[in-house]
Amino acid sequence: MSQTTPRTIRWGIIGCGDVCEVQSGPGFQKATHSKLVMVMRRNEAKAQDYAQRHNVPHWTTNANELINSPLVDAVYIATPVGTHCSYALQVA
Repeated sequence: MSQTTPRTIRWGIIGCGDVCEVQSGPGFQKATHSKLVMVMRRNEAKAQDYAQRHNVPHWTTNANELINSPLVDAVYIATPVGTHCSYALQVA
């Protein structure tokens, strides 16, 4: 029986704010076969800052850009709860 190497899942995060900073964000970098490749935040300076501090290669201020990026396999929605449904439907 041949063994296949698990594929790395390339994650994007919509809403890389304070909660994501300490709770969910670091886990994507530490998890086996997982890599955080893109983050989105409406504030350009804060999105760029987050990406630089966490070695995330791509950032944007546009959720649609992240959702439709060929670099992203899966999207984590880390925005206020009231926006989850809208983003989840766009991702689906």
